[in-house]
Amino acid sequence: MAFATRQFVRAASSAAAAAAAKKLTIKHVTVIGGGLMGAGIAQVAAASGHTVVLVDQSEEILKKSTKGIEESLKRVTKKKFADKPEAGSKFIEKTLKNITTSTDAGAVVHSTDLVIEAIVENLEVKNELFKRLDKFAPEWTIFASNTSSLQITQMANATTRQDRFGGLHFFNPVPMMKLVEVIKTPMTSQKTFESLMDFSKAVGKSPVSCKDTPGFIVNRLLVPYMMEAVRLFERGDASKEDIDVAMKLGAGYPMGPFELLDYVGLDTSKYIIDGWHSLEPNNPLFAPSPLLNKLVQEKKLGKKTGEGFYKYK
Repeated sequence: MAFATRQFVRAASSAAAAAAAKKLTIKHVTVIGGGLMGAGIAQVAAASGHTVVLVDQSEEILKKSTKGIEESLKRVTKKKFADKPEAGSKFIEKTLKNITTSTDAGAVVHSTDLVIEAIVENLEVKNELFKRLDKFAPEWTIFASNTSSLQITQMANATTRQDRFGGLHFFNPVPMMKLVEVIKTPMTSQKTFESLMDFSKAVGKSPVSCKDTPGFIVNRLLVPYMMEAVRLFERGDASKEDIDVAMKLGAGYPMGPFELLDYVGLDTSKYIIDGWHSLEPNNPLFAPSPLLNKLVQEKKLGKKTGEGFYKYK
């Protein structure tokens, strides 16, 4: 009898170890933040068959998010189901059925497989959110941030699940952009990393992997490029108009660096470069720009305020 008991315990332990080593198949997703990014992530997750809960602070925001998702789905179906309008209508209906909304994040993460945070780009606010959700989410739940510039490791350290924490950086507009940067910290388990890669593919994206370095891949290359364009202009080496034309015609870029800065928002670019400069103050690529600082101080933030490097009507 003792032998049989030992055999049973050994078999149970082996099964538990095998389950622990097995990567998680993500089916239920909670997206925190109903802005453009959060709504877009919720949309692609729901459209690919995942059950999604979209969370934000008020019902008003969530109604706006849901309406935005529905309008986005209509644009998608016009192309995807151009010759099959009935199939398009069913696709929209099915996708929307996969999405529910809530204003209580703690109450809805109790059975979720993945939490994706897409809130304000503020480390303190994100850490507070993850610290709180860590108490309510099951042990198996993976946490991920959609941050474009903050350290994933610092967010993971606010929780007790550093091995089940990674970055999922989607690009705007989420339904159209194919790329997702999957970020692996030194503590992210291989199982978690593989689950995040699989999820990215399941929602129709092409994932690339990167360590937890400032800006990951795209922004690490893009932001210093834009800042160097500003420095070139600051020195009087070329006009902003000629720099934009040169990069569009010479490098084949769809937008010049100053057009892109205005599109992204000068305050956003300043926030990113200031954050990186604080991490690596001796890195010349991350040096602040007096001109950029001046424009932000004057509230000339780009297209959203009607003026940045260029004026907009």
